[in-house]
Amino acid sequence: MRKQATHSIFKVDHHGEEFEIRLEGRLLFKHSPTNPFIFVGSGEETIDMYRGNFKIKDYVVERVALRYATIKYEEDECEISFRHFSQDHILLKMILRKDVGGLRVSFELVDPLFNRFWVRVAADADEKVYGCGEQLSYFNLRGKNFPLWTSEPGVGRNKSTYTTWQADVNDQAGGDYYNTNYPQPTYISTNKYFCHVETTAFADFDFRRDDFHELHIWEAPASILFEAGDTYKSLVEKLTARLGRQPELPDWAFDGIWLGMQGGTEIVQNKIDRALEKGMKIGAVWCQDWQGKRHTSFGKRLMWNWKWNPEEYPGLDKKVKEWKQQGIRFLGYINPYVAVEGDLYEEAHKKGYLATGLDGGDYMVDFGEFYCGVVDFTNEEAFEWYEDVIQKNMIDFGMDGWMADFGEYLPTDLKLHNGEPATMMHNAWPVLWAKVNHNAVKKAGRWGDIVYFMRAGYSGSQGYCPLLWAGDQSVDWSLDDGLASVIPAALSAGMSGNGIHHSDIGGYTSLHGNKRNKELLLRWVDMAAFTPVMRTHEGNRPDDCFQYDQDEETLEHFVEMTNVYTAMKPYLKMLSKENAEKGIPIQRPLFMEYENDERSYDIKYQYMLGPDLIVAPVYEEGREKWEVYLPEDEWVHFWSGKETNGGMIEVNAPIGQTPVFYRKSSPFKEIFQKAAGKMK
Repeated sequence: MRKQATHSIFKVDHHGEEFEIRLEGRLLFKHSPTNPFIFVGSGEETIDMYRGNFKIKDYVVERVALRYATIKYEEDECEISFRHFSQDHILLKMILRKDVGGLRVSFELVDPLFNRFWVRVAADADEKVYGCGEQLSYFNLRGKNFPLWTSEPGVGRNKSTYTTWQADVNDQAGGDYYNTNYPQPTYISTNKYFCHVETTAFADFDFRRDDFHELHIWEAPASILFEAGDTYKSLVEKLTARLGRQPELPDWAFDGIWLGMQGGTEIVQNKIDRALEKGMKIGAVWCQDWQGKRHTSFGKRLMWNWKWNPEEYPGLDKKVKEWKQQGIRFLGYINPYVAVEGDLYEEAHKKGYLATGLDGGDYMVDFGEFYCGVVDFTNEEAFEWYEDVIQKNMIDFGMDGWMADFGEYLPTDLKLHNGEPATMMHNAWPVLWAKVNHNAVKKAGRWGDIVYFMRAGYSGSQGYCPLLWAGDQSVDWSLDDGLASVIPAALSAGMSGNGIHHSDIGGYTSLHGNKRNKELLLRWVDMAAFTPVMRTHEGNRPDDCFQYDQDEETLEHFVEMTNVYTAMKPYLKMLSKENAEKGIPIQRPLFMEYENDERSYDIKYQYMLGPDLIVAPVYEEGREKWEVYLPEDEWVHFWSGKETNGGMIEVNAPIGQTPVFYRKSSPFKEIFQKAAGKMK
């Protein structure tokens, strides 16, 4: 006898031991004793960390198929009890209930011996999926599995490249396609629904099968949320309504480039003077070494004691005020660790604010030839103490922003104040770190004015992080770790609910023969002019990397591209407001605007900047022409004004003219024309 339970959001249709669960007509789960969709089991993991790079192995002791189910209907929910054998005791309960406009699937694991969980979400062969946080190698995730664990992304991130091989051999740091600072157990399907798992445990989302997606989690998650939508914009709006939204960027953020520089007050002032003489619009100067630095074999590193270093930067307290009067903001740097040499470490140690090792002593993390303590954010007093460090030493000093670095290093063999296993707190750590910064800024009454930027993230960091950056790309042309990689990074982060994203202009990591050349730097700034924020970085080895002011031609080119960027301020402000109000990303995939264009769903190295601009950065060396895909519409080439329609076209793409097109009917076309006119 066939039975049905129909609610406004979901429907359960079952016959005997077989059943299907649908979300507004979309098949989510299909079950029979011979083809179950849910499994539990136990495993023994091994996790080794070396400088933020994790080697994770899991020995699955057992995996039990939950073949038999009993369904019980209530007025507004459905409870399904699962067993392995037909006459077995219950191993897992699953409860379906409406949650706002979506479906919440909650789980209760009856047998506490199980610490592994697998669930299969129905799929079809033509379906595509996006998200899982910030993914730098793939945008459409079908055909791959994605372990979700915040970590260093690794150097090279492709096991077939020389750079990755060298990084693995020498540093245990090569990385792979799935390594990311910002994972998130969320995906959006082209079947027009999102799936979000409420867990901080290690997870592995496997999209390799045509008929189902298998989600593997190291616990029975509290719940899984599903919600459907008519458009991809409505889906990210619904997702961010649950996870949080970034605030609008302040007006000053669009007033010029943020110049990354270091070396002391005199050097910084000289660089500012030279840039201003060339006519550069400077929104901010970013001095990550404001609290001093050290030298290691990796390159220049910072002295992690978060106080102004007057020996390194004499008179900086006065300079910050002078620069602000000129319209130039001052940005600094901080992370959640304190170096053993500093007085902040001593204070944290005495007050018991540091995470401890299994022996009860302070846990020391090796960051590459120096050691640091871990400020324990699960200790409310330590949390508030670090808020005060930020407020007193940075905000009160005059900073208008900073890089809030790291967040992904939490080791799994330490003890935390709240007693939770570090394996469960590891993915939660970036959100706690974001919240520390958020609370400090809120206490100062500066939320929406101060901008700090983070690379690490997880579910919920959306509402605590004004700006993402793509992490430490290699200073080369590699697809997985160079200029190209920041495009799928921005797109996937946007589909995961973080819609304001940028990257280090020119990349950061110079290792194993990688040295930033002039062409790469110029191509990167050409792209950065069409992103929410322009910010330079000298790199970990500045002497090995071509810099924005290394010759007159490059400096003048940066002036021109900054002029292009600032001319688009009204458009960018509109997009920032839309992201804050609805969660719709500034950099978005083509299909978000052209849903009926089938080809657009597989494009990962182009993006739309808002609804009206298509940007196709040149990411290969030595190219003068570039192929661009345009959905069917009336388009205008940004630089020449030449009109064209949809399809694959080839355009001239010299330095300074990254391929960009705007919709002919755009209400911002006069602004785009003005911006294009800023180039000589």
